[in-house]
Amino acid sequence: MQIDVPPELEPFVEQEFATGRYATRAEVVVQALRFLQEERQEAVLGIQQGLDDIAAGRTQPLAEAFADIRRETGSPEAQ
Repeated sequence: MQIDVPPELEPFVEQEFATGRYATRAEVVVQALRFLQEERQEAVLGIQQGLDDIAAGRTQPLAEAFADIRRETGSPEAQ
């Protein structure tokens, strides 16, 4: 398989290759695809966990959820 990298991404591939962490430019692209795959898998697992929580009744009203988020992040209460 041959992949054409868009011109605007070529400098990034070159920069990563120049670090010495990758033996070839193709390895840079392969690693990027692995990161994308992992990110996608984590998203699917997170969605599945959320659906499992809903099915098990582990939910809370939206206002409480927002209050928890504000408390955890130190955000002020909305007026």
